[in-house]
Amino acid sequence: MEKQERPAYGGQAVVEGVMFGGKKHTVTAVRRKDDSIEFFHLPRRSRPVFQKLKKIPFIRGIVAIIEASANGSQHLNFSTERFDVDPAEDEAIKEQQGSKLSMILGVATIGVISFLFGKFIFTLVPIFLAQLTRPIFSSDFSQVLVEGFFKLLFLLAYIYFVSMTPLIKRVFQYHGAEHKVINTYENFKELTVENVQAQSRLHYRCGSSFILFTVIVGVFVYMLVPTSPLWLRIVDRLALIPVVLGISFEVLQLTNKLRSVPVLRYLGYPGLWLQLLTTKEPADDQVEVAIASFKEMLKMENKEQGNPDEEEIV
Repeated sequence: MEKQERPAYGGQAVVEGVMFGGKKHTVTAVRRKDDSIEFFHLPRRSRPVFQKLKKIPFIRGIVAIIEASANGSQHLNFSTERFDVDPAEDEAIKEQQGSKLSMILGVATIGVISFLFGKFIFTLVPIFLAQLTRPIFSSDFSQVLVEGFFKLLFLLAYIYFVSMTPLIKRVFQYHGAEHKVINTYENFKELTVENVQAQSRLHYRCGSSFILFTVIVGVFVYMLVPTSPLWLRIVDRLALIPVVLGISFEVLQLTNKLRSVPVLRYLGYPGLWLQLLTTKEPADDQVEVAIASFKEMLKMENKEQGNPDEEEIV
């Protein structure tokens, strides 16, 4: 008898650890200086209006991005504060936690703002570069293609250069470990280091694929609006950011659903190719952290006696 498809869980690599999210809880596990693993639990809360919006195609993607940025920022903040702290200093640090709790909302807000700021920069700079080529590429069609080329070039260059730093390289290894754990779980295999390491470090539902799809989708969307005058082009691009994000999220979900279809599975390959840069093969001890995080998340979810019914970006 064919096995029933498992719930879709999402995750995120953090500094020296991995975060996984279920329907009710998000959990991060980080490796400490003394080689121990510490967990950070955060209940998943969503406003009722957000729950309604997440059922609307093209709108749900924007809501998911906002929530992922807010929650992810808190987990990333935890990992950066804890991984490099000597466990002997834990007591002194716990005394300061009360004052830090008031900063959670601020950290979440900063995460959303940072995402939007980065999106604005990667949207505006290619416009001005493409505008410089107008004497050569004068038509709207060619301008949109040149703009898309610069966006893709910026994206690949940025990922390549940041991946050369030791810290980001390790984050990318944990990103690979996260995907491997998800693939192991979805393939109904036991979560052991050996089984996880045998899985692919790529996944159709990855946020890296989503970012690439925003570039591709943007090219098609921008074909519908003029590229001159320059001020109108800038206004159009900024105004269409939510549209591009919403469509890209739906494309991401579609490619994930079609990944088992022989021909249509190739629609998700561009995103998988980008993941060759944003993920690295993890070491066994990194896989152990990812497994611990995922099992802890499952344990918290089982306490709620519920399973996720939404597809997540991993």
